[in-house]
Amino acid sequence: MVLVLSGICLVCSALLGTVYAVTKAPIEASEVQKVNAAIAAVTPAFDNVPSEAVRDVEGGQIYTATNAGEPVGYAIKVSVGGFGGPLQLMVGFKPDGTVYNTSVISHSETPGLGAKLVDENIAPRVQVQGKNPATDNISVKKDGGEIDAITASTITSRAFLKGVNAAYEVFKNNCMAEETPNTEDNGQE
Repeated sequence: MVLVLSGICLVCSALLGTVYAVTKAPIEASEVQKVNAAIAAVTPAFDNVPSEAVRDVEGGQIYTATNAGEPVGYAIKVSVGGFGGPLQLMVGFKPDGTVYNTSVISHSETPGLGAKLVDENIAPRVQVQGKNPATDNISVKKDGGEIDAITASTITSRAFLKGVNAAYEVFKNNCMAEETPNTEDNGQE
C-alpha cells in the first residue's frame, strides 16, 4: 500500500512539475505583455522599452518612458486595497507631475459595480486626467474632493483615487529629483 501511494505521489509530482515548466515562460511573457500595454496606455508616445528598466521602490514600481533619450512620462505601478481585494493600477505621469492616464491591471471588485472601473470612460478615470495631485484634491466629492464616485461604488472609487495618490507619492519621491537640475553654485565656472 505504501509503495502504491508513493508511486502515485511521484507520478503526480512529476506531472505537476512538467506542467509548471511548460507553462512558466508563456505566463511570464503574458505578464510582460500586459505591463507593456498598460505602460503604453498611460504615457505619451515613447521609443524605449520601459519594462526592461523597471525600478522597484518603496510603494510600487517605476517605468520611465523616453523619446530620443528624454523622459516623456513615468508609469507607476501600485497596489491598494479595494472593496473586494487588491486593486492593481498603472498611473502615468508627465514629467511635471500631471496625470496623463490610468490603467487598471487587476482587481477583485464586484461585477457590475466596482468592476466598472476597468472602463476607460468611467468618471474617476476620466476626471483625474490632466490633474496634478500636488495642486488638485484627488478624492471623491463625498470626501470634499473634485472627483465623482462610481454610482454605488464609493469604496472602489476611493481605493482607485488612493492608488492615484500613492502613485504620485512614488513619483514625487523618486522621479521629480530626476527632473530637477542641480542649480547649486559651487564657485566654478
